[in-house]
Amino acid sequence: MKTQFLFPHSWKKVGWILFLPGILLVIMGSFFNVSIDNYLPIKVIALYSDEILGKSGWFQIITNAIADELLTIMVIGGGILVGFSKMKNEDEMISNIRYESLVWATYLNYGIILFTTLFIFGIAYMNVLIHNLFTLLFFFILRFHYRIYKLSKAGDDEE
Repeated sequence: MKTQFLFPHSWKKVGWILFLPGILLVIMGSFFNVSIDNYLPIKVIALYSDEILGKSGWFQIITNAIADELLTIMVIGGGILVGFSKMKNEDEMISNIRYESLVWATYLNYGIILFTTLFIFGIAYMNVLIHNLFTLLFFFILRFHYRIYKLSKAGDDEE
């Protein structure tokens, strides 16, 4: 993986500041069935809006609770910064670990989607698809940092 496509190492801290609270709120909201649909209602520009009991159309100004959008931006933006910022000592070994972790996370994520497509239906299936916005990055970050941890432990054992 060419490092020209990676963010500077200093951005990783910003990524963690966005990613950790965001992913914790998503997980807590999922397990405790907390809805954030009514938080922070403001007028927004909608390229397209399709309300259940309202009108639908293109290019409208609507009132929308933006807490879920902000949470999504925190998790995805933070996750991208965490996963794709250079390490302090970025070398070919770390690039290879990053590549393998991304491939592993992609296989796992799409395996879960295929499994749930076959065995989960209705609104529960839609919830799985919504959560899949975050799981690829989550699995990648977990795998990558676990492998980096194991690499550093192996280096410590040799000394």
